[in-house]
Amino acid sequence: MDLLPENQTGRTAVITGANSGLGRATAAALAAKGARVVLAVRNLRSGREAAAELSGDVEVRQLDLADLESVRAFAAEFTEPIDLLINNAGIMIPPLSRTKDGFESQFGTNHLGHFALTNLLLPRIRGRVVTVSSNGHRVGSIDFADLNWERKRYRAAAAYGQSKLANLLFTAELQRRLTEVGSPVLATAAHPGTAATNLLKVETPVLSSLAKAGTRLVAQTSEEGARPTLYAALADLPGNSYAGPRGFLQNRGAPKLVGRSAKAWDEEVARRLWTVSEELTGVRFPLTVSA
Repeated sequence: MDLLPENQTGRTAVITGANSGLGRATAAALAAKGARVVLAVRNLRSGREAAAELSGDVEVRQLDLADLESVRAFAAEFTEPIDLLINNAGIMIPPLSRTKDGFESQFGTNHLGHFALTNLLLPRIRGRVVTVSSNGHRVGSIDFADLNWERKRYRAAAAYGQSKLANLLFTAELQRRLTEVGSPVLATAAHPGTAATNLLKVETPVLSSLAKAGTRLVAQTSEEGARPTLYAALADLPGNSYAGPRGFLQNRGAPKLVGRSAKAWDEEVARRLWTVSEELTGVRFPLTVSA
């Protein structure tokens, strides 16, 4: 199944976390079709190594989503039009840590960093914003009383679920705002199912062997896991679409539009989260109704 039947020459795609895993696979697919692809990565050395192995028009720029100063610097230096912004980077179930700005690391990186980046780049985006979420959003809740896990006992999986639910609420509210101002830009989302990426690494040798064995049974490759992202980026879809694998429990398979939890449809929570995200990042929706 060729998800990129059209020549992408003349289009620019910015992909966060594109030095490995799903981001790298997405970048490779777009570059192979002629797109100019910008790898927005925290580690420049890793990004350059990845770029050297990709064919086509690929460049590397530094972006640390866990540092709002870095996000602002990246956006300020990016002055050319963008056809695709793919919010792919993410961290999954780490020990409790905080971003440079003091946010819980998963909420700060997976949601707030991409929230700020998208809004700062939005005046230059002319095509689509794709945000990569997860089936993990189904166990998430938005705890406005303690978004950054400063008072309650930290639970990494619950924090991850909150950040991935935030990705979908962000997509929904972004599309609502884009429609309200008459913008042709679309906001969509995707999830990869179970993919064999660096998020699945386990350091203990015995557990690592078990994880690898399990991965061989249920997981897709990074290239297969990137297919929902490419589908959300390039297929003829309405705004606020959510793409994922069509197989059992959405773990693997060709991409299609998939469902999301009832919490991910909550318009009131989406609007409140947007307002809080603006307050936390100091970044606001930049578009107004065209005359």
